[in-house]
Amino acid sequence: MSRRSGGLIGDWAEAQRRMQQTQLIQHREAERRQRAYEREAARSHRQHRESEARRRTAEIDAEVAALQGLLVTGCRAPAFRMGTLVRSEQLEPFSPGTLAQPVPMPRIEQFQHQSSGWTLGSANRAQAERDAHARYTQAWQAANAAEAQRQQQLASYRQQYDQWAAQQLAGIRAHNDGLAGLAGALRAGDSEAVVEYFSAALYTSTAWPEALPRQVAAAYDQAKRELVLDWELPGYAVVPEARSVQYLPSTDQDKVKPRSVTERRALYRDLLAQSMLLVIREMYAADEFGVLDSVVVSGFVDCPDPATGQEAQFVLASVSAARPAFAGLRLEQVSAVDCLVEGLRGQLSARPDQLAAVRAGRRPDEVGGGVVSHGGHADDDEDEPDLFVMDPIAFENLVAELFRAMGMEAVTTQRSGDGGVDIEANDPSPITGGRIVVQVKRYRNTVPPTAVRDLYGTVQDKGANKGVLVTTSSFGPTSYTFSNGKPLELVPGEKLVELLHQYGLRGRLGGGPAAPAPAPAPAPAPAQPAGGPAPSDDHNVLGMTWSGRVALDVCALVCTGNRVLSEEHFVFFNNPRTPDGSVRARTHAAPDKAALEVSFEALPREADRLVLVAAVDPEADPHADLAGFTDARIRLLDAAGAEAGQLEVSDGRAGETALVLGSFRRRPNGDWDFVIGGKGYRGGLEDLLREYGVDVA
Repeated sequence: MSRRSGGLIGDWAEAQRRMQQTQLIQHREAERRQRAYEREAARSHRQHRESEARRRTAEIDAEVAALQGLLVTGCRAPAFRMGTLVRSEQLEPFSPGTLAQPVPMPRIEQFQHQSSGWTLGSANRAQAERDAHARYTQAWQAANAAEAQRQQQLASYRQQYDQWAAQQLAGIRAHNDGLAGLAGALRAGDSEAVVEYFSAALYTSTAWPEALPRQVAAAYDQAKRELVLDWELPGYAVVPEARSVQYLPSTDQDKVKPRSVTERRALYRDLLAQSMLLVIREMYAADEFGVLDSVVVSGFVDCPDPATGQEAQFVLASVSAARPAFAGLRLEQVSAVDCLVEGLRGQLSARPDQLAAVRAGRRPDEVGGGVVSHGGHADDDEDEPDLFVMDPIAFENLVAELFRAMGMEAVTTQRSGDGGVDIEANDPSPITGGRIVVQVKRYRNTVPPTAVRDLYGTVQDKGANKGVLVTTSSFGPTSYTFSNGKPLELVPGEKLVELLHQYGLRGRLGGGPAAPAPAPAPAPAPAQPAGGPAPSDDHNVLGMTWSGRVALDVCALVCTGNRVLSEEHFVFFNNPRTPDGSVRARTHAAPDKAALEVSFEALPREADRLVLVAAVDPEADPHADLAGFTDARIRLLDAAGAEAGQLEVSDGRAGETALVLGSFRRRPNGDWDFVIGGKGYRGGLEDLLREYGVDVA
């Protein structure tokens, strides 16, 4: 008969057995969790890759849909009218800023009240009253002198503004008078006026996507009342080669399904036919003066000739459309190819993908008289390059060349990490010279005052002697007010062109009238005894501070949920601002180590989240991680620099090189609340960005 073991040995054996059973259960549970994690990771990876494949397919479908809908969309665009060229005579109002506020004058009661608390006895009281009166007199004299200075500067600024306004109005009225003269010439059927008007109407039309070419040459046959055009058609590459993208889990790769040659050719022919019909529609729609009875269009592509390798023009479509025949068409419902070939008896290449040309119709150079061209390539060395359409890098190089022509040393900066500096120059002049930082803005609209303020911050941060802001547009009075008295120089487009020509360089501002004259540079506001600084833009500054020596890049993503709106809504050192300027990087001031400027009210409506992230700067220390990122917080400052509060964020962890600091989230009532982050990434900023939909390939 067996017996149960007892005593210390038995208890120990029983405890060991139970421990082994527990360890076995824990081991099996760990294996189960690991398998579940791996399944979830595989499922998440697959879902991400499938989602990316669907996104790429959707982009391809959207491109094709846009090409197929060119004619319908273009017909909905407003017709070109002479009235759109008329400039308003309403100018920016006189705005002297703090100069408009009188200097507050002191009152004797303020000084008497200061002495009433400590006087005892009639003698002491009399002495206190004399002292108070003396202080009052001194303060009144200082305030009166400041007020006199303010009035003098205000009158000077008003005089400068009136001169600027008179120049502006003179330019506007001259422009509008020129339009009135052009309208009269159009009504008279003047060939030169007709060609100028219709070629400009087509070149500036809003019916054409920016991705499509718009090179045009035109001539007008006054006797036949016929407009003859050469119009550049889009190339074959505009039709996507891919039909769809599919993710294959078995190989963990994407499979691109190609579009058949037949389908791609059909799409291309349809696009060419739509383009030809849209050109004619644009011309008749713009004919508010009734000078056109017919329009002849030859559509061509510019590309290398396969036989010679030389650049050549291939006419792939041509049509002559009389007004009565074209007026009866309902373009939104036609088949473009059938309408062009059958309805209008035009010609369309059967194999445009192979550059099979058709017989061209009447060409502009066959009409006689002047031919006006827009958008062509400037092969003649004497042609002035259009600064508005110049490549951004080429524009920076041109400005740097201008500085060198003026006797300075000048180099363009690297595109990444330039700290808001496009060109660094050195003026060798012994007294007025020194280091100059230059920013260039290829704008068409007035440069906002914030750009001038940002340049001033850069000048201070870089320790430069001077900052220069060069633009193709103009500046408003607010910008000149801010820059006055500071080491800043503003160069508007008109002045830039003048300097280029003065120093033997070439450049023009489009083909239209010259840019408006700049606003006057007013005198600075006097230092006032009372009152604060001039009001600034409605924004907040997010100042980032932390302990440790780790070098970090602090970035921001404007998101809907966990998806960034677009790559342009990812603000970092290579993209210092969003397209609308609602989020921008800025120079920081102690105690902050990084800073962002955010206008919450200006964020896009679809954005419900502003995500702040930090990542190790691999160039500063390629082996660093976030173990040294401690005591981190965000200082929330108002536009005047006053601290409104502090937001604590999570510390970094060893092995991680990127971290979500937190996010501001829009609530239903429109308020923004901060939610702390903490998720880290071992693969750096690239891993983090992939999760938010930024393509880092």
